Amino acid sequence: HVQLVESGGGSVQAGGSLRLSCAASVSTFSGNCMAWFRQAPGKEREGVAFIYTGGDSTCYADSEKGRFTLSQDNAKNTLYLQMNSLKPEDTAMYYCAARPPGYGSSTWYLASYYNYWGQGTQVTVS
Repeated sequence: HVQLVESGGGSVQAGGSLRLSCAASVSTFSGNCMAWFRQAPGKEREGVAFIYTGGDSTCYADSEKGRFTLSQDNAKNTLYLQMNSLKPEDTAMYYCAARPPGYGSSTWYLASYYNYWGQGTQVTVS
């Protein structure tokens, strides 16, 4: 059973920080590609960051480089997204997603390439 459960969202002031967590079932986490997406009202879902859990490959959207950092805890099958220097434009529902490897990192930001999704966690920056 594939399951992704996000947590850690909330309301913060601009300049603040949040750490999002994505707890995954073992089959989803180990050796797969995982990513964070976000979707603001009236906008398309956009890729935020990507990691291959079986190696060191990570990708970030240009607007998040230097502010957001991915990390993983293999013992807990959990992916984290540390978000610093948050801006109002970061306000969105944040989703964790997973897919098998083999599609290449050039497609990491395309939501259609992901098989599994969590229910989302809301981030509001004011």
